[in-house]
Amino acid sequence: MKPKRTILCVDDNEQSLSHRKIVLETRGYRVSAFARGEDALQRFLEGGIDLVIADMAMPGLDGPQLIAKIKEASPATPAILISSKVRVYDHDSQADVFLTKGMYSPADLLERVRLLLMRKRGPKRLPQRPAPVAGGVVVA
Repeated sequence: MKPKRTILCVDDNEQSLSHRKIVLETRGYRVSAFARGEDALQRFLEGGIDLVIADMAMPGLDGPQLIAKIKEASPATPAILISSKVRVYDHDSQADVFLTKGMYSPADLLERVRLLLMRKRGPKRLPQRPAPVAGGVVVA
């Protein structure tokens, strides 16, 4: 059985956070959910987080600031930024994916998560085949 991936979810809207958490957990992901960016950053720095999903507009440390700090600590960690008000080209962000609230389905979110985690893990390695032998000499 493959190990579960841990996703850090951050949103100051409890209903959105709860909905996202349920969607991800029903697909077998572990979810660490936080309403404040500062708390989420502290949890991230403890380790073991495979992907981050953050709301853009939050009091204190907002989504883009949180993602910037996470990318500074771990550039390979994929991040999804979700917003209801700002289009991606209106705001500078280091997020790998930008989703607009109300414009994506749970299936879209799950597919983005799957693809980002696959990209982080890298392609599956093909089994090594023995090198061809030419006249009793191994060709490398």
